[in-house]
Amino acid sequence: MASSSRYSSNKICCPSHPDAHLIEDYRAGDMICSECGLVVGDRVIDVGSEWRTFSNEKSGVDPSRVGGPENPLLNGSDLTTMIGPGGRGDAAFDSFGVARYQNRRSISSSDRALINAMKEINTMADRINLPRTIVDRANNLFKQVHDGRNLKGRSNDAIASACLYIACRQEGVPRTFKEICAVSRISKREIGRCFKLILKALETSVDLITTGDFMSRFCSNLGLPNMVQRAATHIARKAVELDIVPGRSPISVAAAAIYMASQASEDKKSQKEIGDIAGVADVTIRQSYKLMYPHAASLFPEDFKFATPIDQLPQM
Repeated sequence: MASSSRYSSNKICCPSHPDAHLIEDYRAGDMICSECGLVVGDRVIDVGSEWRTFSNEKSGVDPSRVGGPENPLLNGSDLTTMIGPGGRGDAAFDSFGVARYQNRRSISSSDRALINAMKEINTMADRINLPRTIVDRANNLFKQVHDGRNLKGRSNDAIASACLYIACRQEGVPRTFKEICAVSRISKREIGRCFKLILKALETSVDLITTGDFMSRFCSNLGLPNMVQRAATHIARKAVELDIVPGRSPISVAAAAIYMASQASEDKKSQKEIGDIAGVADVTIRQSYKLMYPHAASLFPEDFKFATPIDQLPQM
């Protein structure tokens, strides 16, 4: 019987053959020693499907009753109960004619807000192809902000957008405010305000963005070859090191560097094309380019193959 079995390091085993393989009989609920046939466990739970499954069935209906996966961010891990449709007889209604059992899921307003925010974060992440790790981090950030009630008066969509922006920065794959704004229904200004408030409320920080964080993605979206990307990265880094573009954002410096490198190569791109990808205005690119142009000779890498000489580059 099960009482005669012994446990070794919380593992069920046969007392006479501790190393023997145990056979699980789910029909009887027993665990049997393969050497002597002793039943060493009689409370085996069948975790398999309770329905027969056929490979040619394509109804799309899953008869399993295990429900969806647990969500640890929700109160009670989302383990709630849904009552099925009630009967239609007299016993199904009270004396006032109101149904005794209602098919309504019991969920708090707090969990409902969390679920809606997580759906919004997932939707935004899918639109810009962000990995699951960033989505999970953004969900955790929103949970902390929501539980702490730090941003009262701000919409949950704005907080969710800011959490996604922070998660991208913390995971080392930053996105611009305009990229987040493009997949959100919130303005860039509101996302920026929530971003600052969240950092202050959670007492966390994000690494400063650099020109290299966006260079490969911008050049790839523009279809520029690797040689131009390397040159643009070198130009932007040197411009920052030499303090040629003081006060300019890394995104505008990266866009100007791409413009300069592409104009010196065979794969020329206009300011508008680069601005559409980088999310900056043409005038912003021109302003940074004006500061960089006088120092162009010292910004290009030594091994760069010029299709257009430096003295023939566009002058703004």
